[in-house]
Amino acid sequence: MKERSVVFVIFEGFQPLDLVGPHEVFQHAGQLAGGGYRLRVVAPRSGPVPAGSGLPVHAGYGVDEVAPEGVDTLVVAGGGGVDRARLDPGLTGWVRDVGACARRVTSVCSGAFLLAAAGLLDGRRVTTHWARERQLVREHPEVEVDCEPVFIRDGHVWTSAGVTAGMDLALALVEDDLGRDVARAVAREMVMFLRRPGGQSQFSVALWSKEPATDPIRAAVSAVHAVPGARHGIAELAHCARLSPRHLQRRFTAELGMPPASYVERVRVEAAQRALAEGDDPVEAVARRCGFNTAETLRRAFHRHLGIAPSDYRARFRSTNDAHAERQQEREHA
Repeated sequence: MKERSVVFVIFEGFQPLDLVGPHEVFQHAGQLAGGGYRLRVVAPRSGPVPAGSGLPVHAGYGVDEVAPEGVDTLVVAGGGGVDRARLDPGLTGWVRDVGACARRVTSVCSGAFLLAAAGLLDGRRVTTHWARERQLVREHPEVEVDCEPVFIRDGHVWTSAGVTAGMDLALALVEDDLGRDVARAVAREMVMFLRRPGGQSQFSVALWSKEPATDPIRAAVSAVHAVPGARHGIAELAHCARLSPRHLQRRFTAELGMPPASYVERVRVEAAQRALAEGDDPVEAVARRCGFNTAETLRRAFHRHLGIAPSDYRARFRSTNDAHAERQQEREHA
């Protein structure tokens, strides 16, 4: 493969892992393949650039030193500083020019906001960090935002979720360039998943629902959140809202964008997530307490919403000596 120019864009207040993670993936891939990538770090001006954590990172080039037509792959970092960076006409203009020439344009985390400001996401399906989903939807209605996947490819534009997801994205780009064997070797060396199981929902808090608009629906929602494992059938929720079951069903769906039963299941999944991450109770006990009755019902709900099993969720989000035993027990009962 001929040498490809990969340019990383940073700015004051960027997230350093958005740069270092993908940079190391490309670096390892190039070493394993005997070459293939020329890696450069670009900022509005060359020199030290303070990351959001205060870590200074040297940008070897300013945007006026790199010709847009020489860039094969653009990787835009995210971080809290992106809100200022996207107001810099010199930076956004250069990113726009690169977007017109580059074979691939990509962003990590909130770097999607810089691509959107440059007009490169119009009409495209993209992702970003789950915590900034609503902001991107609100500020850029011309963009289709989907914060479930860890990364999304839409044409020559690739976007990824928060922070470490940039490494997943870079690994996919390497696989696109050099094939699955090289990507697998990089993943093995860097102790990564070649394909990370599950989506962003396994890491997020409740950003999946609208706010209730009226007091009756607010009362029903409050009852569900207060005791997720209680009986929350349509009759019980209608009683809380002081509405007829049929009226509640219609208004609940209109205000929150989903029927009551779906909402209750999502809240119960969240309650189970907290219980698994913070406590030591067996999966069966968590299932009963959170309203799922059986571990199998909980497992199906987790796969439906999060894409992973309850025991795998626990193992991923907390350290416990019982994690392996729980996974084995769950497999035996499956």
